[in-house]
Amino acid sequence: MALFDDVLGGGSWVTGLAIGVGAVVVLPLVAPILRPVAKTAIKGGILAYQGAAELLEGINDLVAEAAAEAGGEATTQALGGAAQATGTTRPPP
Repeated sequence: MALFDDVLGGGSWVTGLAIGVGAVVVLPLVAPILRPVAKTAIKGGILAYQGAAELLEGINDLVAEAAAEAGGEATTQALGGAAQATGTTRPPP
């Protein structure tokens, strides 16, 4: 426990040396185990990103469809309201 106290308290050069040597010894032993775990985590992140992109595309399609059904008047009013809310000017129709 004193090792962790030394690390958190600033430690000495002996503590840093012990951690460095420990990392050099432990890393080659742990790397073959951690590599598949890291690959699985990366694959999960890619799948989550693709799922979110598909979801966003579906939402964009819904918004475009609703705007087309509502006609130009609702779109113009929505743009005007958004411009007013953000304090920007909207371009003329």
